[in-house]
Amino acid sequence: MPELPEVTALAAYLRERAVGRRVNRAEVSAISALKTYDPPAGALAGAEVTDATRHGKYLDVVFDGGLHLVVHLARAGWLQYREEFPGTTPLKPGKGPIALRVRLDDGSGFDLTEAGTQKKLAVYLVPDPALVPGVAKLGPDALTAPPDVFADRIRGRRGQVKGVLTDQSVLAGVGNAYSDEILHRAKLSPFAITDRIPDEAMARLYEATHEVLTDAVERSVGQKAATLKSEKRSGLAVHARTGLPCPVCGDTIREVSFADSSLQYCPTCQTGGKPLADRRLSRLVR
Repeated sequence: MPELPEVTALAAYLRERAVGRRVNRAEVSAISALKTYDPPAGALAGAEVTDATRHGKYLDVVFDGGLHLVVHLARAGWLQYREEFPGTTPLKPGKGPIALRVRLDDGSGFDLTEAGTQKKLAVYLVPDPALVPGVAKLGPDALTAPPDVFADRIRGRRGQVKGVLTDQSVLAGVGNAYSDEILHRAKLSPFAITDRIPDEAMARLYEATHEVLTDAVERSVGQKAATLKSEKRSGLAVHARTGLPCPVCGDTIREVSFADSSLQYCPTCQTGGKPLADRRLSRLVR
């Protein structure tokens, strides 16, 4: 799932290529992806792209006239920018991975696509991003929240730190992959209870969050949209590296699997050398 660094990079990519261009045509192929109907997607025709930004993990493409195309890419969604489209044939509804296509006046544009069978890509065309339910519920941005706010938000939601760190209503922008990286760098167990984290460990968590996200943004911004996913994978120390050696201590990276996700961690760096039980709601093996 694209997280704060990748969405930041996609916004920068669109600002470089699309700002100042006008929309020739906006085509919706997957009706289920478009969560709003007023104004219709056709209202983008003739609108100029004036900015691209993000709210947490939501991408926001801004148009003159006050319209915002707000996108949550979910687990399998992506933005593919095209310098030129192959022909002018309209999209066929329900055919292929393309959910929405925006053609610009210079012949370029972008597709919002979604792979797989779980269709969770969400697109909103609104006059105000705050009208998007997910955006309205976002907590402070994980990259800009000051230390005291960061600590208050984490401690204010009692639970395992892995789950709280990825709760977008607590702090916005961190997902499954970067939370693994942050907790590894902070030397914290993913199952540490938030309201029991001492001040020194909370300071490490804050610093790790900033370091991991800042490093990832610096690696991502300037990359083409097509290379962002591989760039993300190349910078990971523990996430999706089960069975490989920890780059810090050399211990074997372990995994805890859940119904629809998993986490990775280093026992030596994070749990005092003790493995975590690999089951839902597991606790540290004593």
